[in-house]
Amino acid sequence: MKVQAFTFNDFQENTYVLYDDSSKCIIIDPGCNNDQEEKMLSGFIADHKLTPVGLLNTHCHIDHILGNKYVAEKYTLDLIAHKGEVPVLQSGAMVSQMYNIPYKTSPEISTFLKDGEDYIFGNCTLKVLFTPGHSPASISFYNEEHKTLIAGDVLFQNSIGRTDLPGGNFDTLIDSIKTKFWPLADDTIVYSGHGPSTTIGNEKRHNPFLQA
Repeated sequence: MKVQAFTFNDFQENTYVLYDDSSKCIIIDPGCNNDQEEKMLSGFIADHKLTPVGLLNTHCHIDHILGNKYVAEKYTLDLIAHKGEVPVLQSGAMVSQMYNIPYKTSPEISTFLKDGEDYIFGNCTLKVLFTPGHSPASISFYNEEHKTLIAGDVLFQNSIGRTDLPGGNFDTLIDSIKTKFWPLADDTIVYSGHGPSTTIGNEKRHNPFLQA
């Protein structure tokens, strides 16, 4: 499995394309929000002759859903996320007005993922991890074979997701990290929703929010 990252929109959000030798790919948290960003994403997919088969959100804060409509319509994909993110998704128009950013209304979530289930595309299997705290029903995606974790805004390099937004809770977030992420191998690569990638081991040793 390969991971291609793009950094999009004014929030510097990381969008991920996961793909393998089957040429199937999934798009996680598309944040593309203008023609140039949309062309960057679709150009990569076309250049690598990939077939998108999944559109997934780790959570539905505005910076992670700005490109949902574009991706869903261009590749005829339904939106996949956790049921608990429905209210967050539905607040997208209001939040976009607060930030004064353009927003093409996302489709509703069509398929709900649950903690512990497997999401399969191509030859890859992602384990769904329920990791609330930053948002009410964030999920993360873990590939054991390649020791890869798509963590959304749960865990960053030497930081954690903010918990002051509606549905956020600091204690819940810390519990999510320690119960769902810490059991993973130290060399697991963490691909976060913002900023550079890191590893589980690095965050265990150096993340100031997680040393207690």
